[in-house]
Amino acid sequence: MNRDQLIKTIRDKGSFLCVGLDPDPEKLPPGHSGPEGILKFNKAIIDAVRPYAAAFKPNTAFYEAMGAAGWEILGETLEYIGPEHFTIADAKRGDIGNTSRMYARTFFETYQFDAVTVAPYMGSDSVGPFLSFPEKWAVVLALTSNAGADDFQLCENSHGVPLYARVITEAAAWGSPENLMFVAGATRPEMFGALRERAPEHFFLVPGVGAQGGSLAQVCRYGLNEDVGLLVNSSRGILYASREKDFAEAAAAEAARIAEEMKSILRRKSLL
Repeated sequence: MNRDQLIKTIRDKGSFLCVGLDPDPEKLPPGHSGPEGILKFNKAIIDAVRPYAAAFKPNTAFYEAMGAAGWEILGETLEYIGPEHFTIADAKRGDIGNTSRMYARTFFETYQFDAVTVAPYMGSDSVGPFLSFPEKWAVVLALTSNAGADDFQLCENSHGVPLYARVITEAAAWGSPENLMFVAGATRPEMFGALRERAPEHFFLVPGVGAQGGSLAQVCRYGLNEDVGLLVNSSRGILYASREKDFAEAAAAEAARIAEEMKSILRRKSLL
């Protein structure tokens, strides 16, 4: 899915919600154990939130942990989502060039994802292979939502520039707003103004809304651009809105609530 198609999907739905598909075996409702149960759970969630989601983001760790069966579930989940939604492999890959090229082929050719999250800390040659596929995206880690982000990402150089800011400035030159996004955590909404100054046209993938406590309103206040420019992710808050038999209905209700807030914000900003 290219940039124009992504923007159209968001505007058609009035939503920039991305739903994370992170099936934790310890949190699944009754009757959804084992590989078959996890696939059944994923399909029920996808069906429940389709009207409200612009994108889906499976975290590959939850599938890799199951071995070969997990990779099969990942492929079947992706096929079930279909081409009308933007898909992100949350894999956080990044290695020397020839290895990154194989990672890119895995997620863009074998599994046909639209995007994959990548770590930029080995430099441009580790990200470049992900940017060489037409209408595919690299989603570069910039400012993440976890507490440990403080350990490195906020460290400043001798000119007072924090590492995350340098990552955005440098990485933006490796690709373009047509094929490169940045991860920017919702738990740090006060920094979104500075992020937007450095990447005015790029999309941001925003984790941290929902279970991690991030504010959608604050993210939108500083992060929206004229093309919306945001994909705001919720995983646990939607997947585990209920752990009982009504889990799909509860997931739909939570996704609908977020999507309605998004639509209201977009209308106020004259973006719909």
